[in-house]
Amino acid sequence: MSKSKRPDFSDVPPIVREFLYYKLTIQGRSARTVAAYHVDLRLFLRFLYCYLNNNLSDSDIDITTVDVSGLSTEFICSVKLSDIYEFLNYTLSDRSNSATARARKISAIKGLYKYLSTKTTALRDNPVEHLESPSLKKRLPKYLTLEQALKLLGAASSEQGTINRRDYCMLVLFLNCGMRLSELVGINLSDIDLESGTLRLLGKGNKERLVYLNAACKAALDAYLSERAQMTAKDSNALFLSRENRRISARRVEQIVGDYLKRAGLGGQGYSPHKLRHTAATLMYQHSDVDIRALQMILGHASLSTTQIYTHVSDEQLQKAAEKSPLARVSQPKKPSPQQE
Repeated sequence: MSKSKRPDFSDVPPIVREFLYYKLTIQGRSARTVAAYHVDLRLFLRFLYCYLNNNLSDSDIDITTVDVSGLSTEFICSVKLSDIYEFLNYTLSDRSNSATARARKISAIKGLYKYLSTKTTALRDNPVEHLESPSLKKRLPKYLTLEQALKLLGAASSEQGTINRRDYCMLVLFLNCGMRLSELVGINLSDIDLESGTLRLLGKGNKERLVYLNAACKAALDAYLSERAQMTAKDSNALFLSRENRRISARRVEQIVGDYLKRAGLGGQGYSPHKLRHTAATLMYQHSDVDIRALQMILGHASLSTTQIYTHVSDEQLQKAAEKSPLARVSQPKKPSPQQE
C-alpha cells in the first residue's frame, strides 16, 4: 500500500485531535470520514467560541479564520444543548446546510461527546444525550440499467493493450462484485486466488471479507494479470497500477470511469464508481434472486438496513408481483338470473 500523508489536526484543541486520531486508528474509520469530522468539529468550535464570547454580533468577524486550537477541554465540556441548537440554527440560516449536512455535523458532535464522556472527568452531563438528527429523505440509489452496464463494458472492451485490460478489469469488478472504490484500489496480488475463485477485500473499519469471482471476473483478471506480470511496480504487491507503475489512486479511477461513461454515452448523468457499486447490488437483486442477507455479506454492510435500499423494484416487477398474488384470479360470483332464483 502506498504511503498516505499524515493528517494535520493542529487547528483543533488537543482533546479533539485525540478523538480524531482515535476514530482513524482505533475504530478504523476511513481518512475521508475523519477528515469530514475534522471540518465539522472545527466549524462547531469556531462558532461556539464566537457565540459564547458574544462575538457573532460583530459583522466584520470571519468565523472561518478563528483560531480554536487553544480551547481547553473544560470549555468544550461546558457546552449546553441550547448552544448546540444555536450552532445548528447557524448552519441552517447562515450556511444553508441541507438536512444531510446537518445530520453529518450532529454525528460528529455526538461522537466527540461520547468520547469525552468515557475519556475525561470534565464532562459532567452529556449535552447531546437526547439530541435528535433531522429526518432525512430516503432516496433510491442511482444505478445503471442492465443495458447501460453492458454498454459501459462494451466501451471499455473496444481497444487492446495493457491499460485497456486494466480498465476493463476494474469495471468488471465494480459491476460484478459491488466493491467500494477504496477497496478496489487497495487490492493486492496476494488477495487474489483464481484457483478457489475468491478475492479478499479490506472494507470499512479494516474489516476483511471474501467475495467470490464469477466467470467474467476470472477472465478479466486472468487477461490483466498476464500483462501485470511483465511490469516492474514500485509497489510490487499492488494489483492495479498507474502509467508510472505506482498503485493507482482513487482519483485516477474516478477519471477513468468518467471517461468510459462518456464513451458509452452515459456522461453527465451523475454516475461514478460508487454508482457502479449501486448498479452491481441492484442488478444482483433484480436479476439473480440474491437473498438480501447474502447481498449484505457481498457488499460488506454492517447493518441489514443499509442493504435494504437496494430492494427497490421496477414497475415491471411490481406488476408481476401483483399478478402472482394467490388471490389474483379470485372474482365475485355472478349474481344469479331471475329465472335461476
